[in-house]
Amino acid sequence: MGFLDLFKRNSEMEIMHDFDLIESTSERIQLKKLAIETCVNMIARTISQSEFRIKKKGLVQYDEFYYRMNVKPNQNQSSAQFWETVIFKLIYDNECLIIKSDSDDLLIADDFSKTEYGLVEDTFKAVTIKNYTYNRTFKTSDVLYLQYNNENLSRLIDGLFSDYGELFGRMIEFQKLKNQIRSTVDMENVNPKDPETQKKLQTFIDRMYKSIKERAFSIVPQQKGFVYKEHSSNVTGASVEEINKLTNGFLDHIAKALGIPPALIHGDMADVEKHTRNYMTFCIDPILNKVKTECAGKFIEKSDYLKGDRVDIRRVTYSNMFDVATAVDKLRSSGVANGHELREALGLERSNDPLHDKYVITKNYSESVEGGENE
Repeated sequence: MGFLDLFKRNSEMEIMHDFDLIESTSERIQLKKLAIETCVNMIARTISQSEFRIKKKGLVQYDEFYYRMNVKPNQNQSSAQFWETVIFKLIYDNECLIIKSDSDDLLIADDFSKTEYGLVEDTFKAVTIKNYTYNRTFKTSDVLYLQYNNENLSRLIDGLFSDYGELFGRMIEFQKLKNQIRSTVDMENVNPKDPETQKKLQTFIDRMYKSIKERAFSIVPQQKGFVYKEHSSNVTGASVEEINKLTNGFLDHIAKALGIPPALIHGDMADVEKHTRNYMTFCIDPILNKVKTECAGKFIEKSDYLKGDRVDIRRVTYSNMFDVATAVDKLRSSGVANGHELREALGLERSNDPLHDKYVITKNYSESVEGGENE
């Protein structure tokens, strides 16, 4: 009898497998992707608004370099798309390779093999761009090669996510179970092996689940030999606020690793100017400096660089000239800076007006005469 009972239970299990009574949904939690996209895209959008230019004798050169860096680097990308891709690869992959094609297009390599040497130039082989792979070998002097730092950010994020991700997934599971509606279906005197009966029952079950899932109030009609029962679940788990705190904690760690003040990521308005200044100083400027020095070494000859030619990057500012008008007036009227220096600090080009060559000191800053003015 024991053997027959076991066989009977297994037979019932086989019957139950014929029906889709349990609705299971698998949702992939995109915690890591959310943090990376939020932080890296913020940096990429900021740098993509910069203006890249070469200055000779203080004058901006509107040439092929200016057009490629600020308008159309290649046939398929605008400058904004180009620099967003560069920054994403630079930060996430820790490196980015840019080559120049035979048509002078600037192209971002999707994959490449780098060989390092001690006394001669490094070389890059198997440079792949989308579905095309170059057979030639590129030297360091032929390309723009940028490195972010010595630690691969992807490994750092993966290691951090291994701890946060497991905890986050468990909290999501508890939250789903917290107010879950559980139900059972009893079938009596029903032959589930009959194809027609099975089809009717499955249709009824699907319609019933859909009604309960989509409507706040639904009525389940009782069928002969078919009883539906609900069972309340008293599972307690993490609240939505606790889940949000965990998400923000992971996001804060990624932001700090990139030099972004967490307050900017969360949109806090308190001391926003101070946070923005720190963001530009400790996150954006170091990356732009890497781009500036790499471009200067590839687009400006050593002799011209020593004569004063420079690669200048005018980054986006969080204040305009009207916000700093009072400070500019003080610097000019006190003789600390002339007109050209102030215009360059504001991101403007040099003026041909000779007035800007002079250092002006107003009466308020002039040295007083002993004894006062003569009557």
